[in-house]
Amino acid sequence: MSADLSTPAAQNSDDTADKRFTASQWRLIWWKFRRHKLAMAGAVITLLFYFVALFAEFLAPYGTEHFNGDYTYAPPQTLHLDGDGLYVNGYTATIDNDTYEQTYTEDPGQRISVGFLVRGEEYKILGLIPFDRHLIGPTEPGAPVYLLGADRTGHDLLSLLIHGTRVSMTIGLVGVALAFALGVALGGVSGYFGGKTDTVIQRLVEFFMSVPTLPLWLGLAAALPYDWGPVQRYFAITVILAIIGWTDLARVVRGRFLSLRGEDFVTSARLDGCRQPRVIFRHMLPSFSSHLIASLSLSIPGMILAETSLSFLGLGLQSPVVSWGVLLQDAQNIRVLSTAPWLMIPGLAVILAVLALNFAGDGLRDAADPYKK
Repeated sequence: MSADLSTPAAQNSDDTADKRFTASQWRLIWWKFRRHKLAMAGAVITLLFYFVALFAEFLAPYGTEHFNGDYTYAPPQTLHLDGDGLYVNGYTATIDNDTYEQTYTEDPGQRISVGFLVRGEEYKILGLIPFDRHLIGPTEPGAPVYLLGADRTGHDLLSLLIHGTRVSMTIGLVGVALAFALGVALGGVSGYFGGKTDTVIQRLVEFFMSVPTLPLWLGLAAALPYDWGPVQRYFAITVILAIIGWTDLARVVRGRFLSLRGEDFVTSARLDGCRQPRVIFRHMLPSFSSHLIASLSLSIPGMILAETSLSFLGLGLQSPVVSWGVLLQDAQNIRVLSTAPWLMIPGLAVILAVLALNFAGDGLRDAADPYKK
C-alpha cells in the first residue's frame, strides 16, 4: 500500500529532506556534530574551561600571591548551609612532638562565613576594568577558606587551579596556530605543484621529522636569555618547536591536494581562468576544511599535555608562574601525597580538559563528511 504524501508526516519528511539537500556544508556538519552527544559534551566543557581562563580573577577566591604560612597543607574544608547562609569550620592545628608533623582538624566552634560576590583583592577584568568582587570567598577578608585545601606554602589550591587554567589552556595556542599555518601552506604547495617543489618540501619534512624533540627542548631552554621571564621563555620555545611540528599535517594536506588536483571541479576552475591562489584557497581547501579544523582541535590537547609534562619535570614553566604542570610538581613526593592527596587535583583538570578536547575533535572528524551514513 503506497504512503499518502498529502499527510502532515509525509510533508514534514519532504521538508526535512529538502533542507538536507539544499543546506550548506557547514550546516550539515553542525547538524551531524550536534547529534554526537560526547562531542557536544566535550565542546561545552571546553568552552567552560576557556570561560574560567578568561575570568580567572573573578572566579578565584584569592590571587596567586595570597598565602598564609600558618595553614601549609591544610585539608579541604566542607561547605555548610544553615539559616544564616554558607560557612566553613575553622581549623585546629596539632603538632606531633616526635615527628613535628602538623595536622589539622575542623573546629565546629569556629565559624567562617562564605558568600558570593564578596569584596576581596582588587584586579582588572580582562586587564581593563578595575574590580574587587570575587564569585565566592570569605566575607571577612583574610579568613582561612580552603575549599580544595592548601599547598606547601599555604596558597589556596582552588585559586591556583583557576589561575593555572589560563596558562595551561592558552599558552600553546600560538604554537598550534603557527604549526597549523605552516603545515597547510607547505603541504598545499607540495601537493598542488608536485615535481621538484614536492621533492624539496618532502626532504625538508623528513629532516624536521628526524630531529628529536626532547633534546631540542633542553637545548633551547638552556640557550634562551636568562633575563627573560618564565612565560616568555616557554612561549619562545613553543613557537620554535611549532616550526618543526608542522610535518604531520603537511603530509596529510599534501596527500589531499594530490588527490584533488585532478578532480573535475579543480579542472573547471582552471579552465574558467581562476588563478592558482584562488584555485587553492577558494576551491581546494574548503573541500576538506572540516578535516583541518578537526586536526587543529586535536592538536591542542597535545600542547596541553606537553606543557604539563615538561613543567612537571622542571623543564617547562617554573614558579612563580601558575599552571597545572607547575602545581603538579608538589605531587612528585610520595610522602607529601600520603598526607595531602588533594595536590593531585590539577591532574584531574588535565585529564578532563584533554578528554573534552579529544571528544570535540572526534566529533568534528566524524562530522567532516555529512553525507556519510
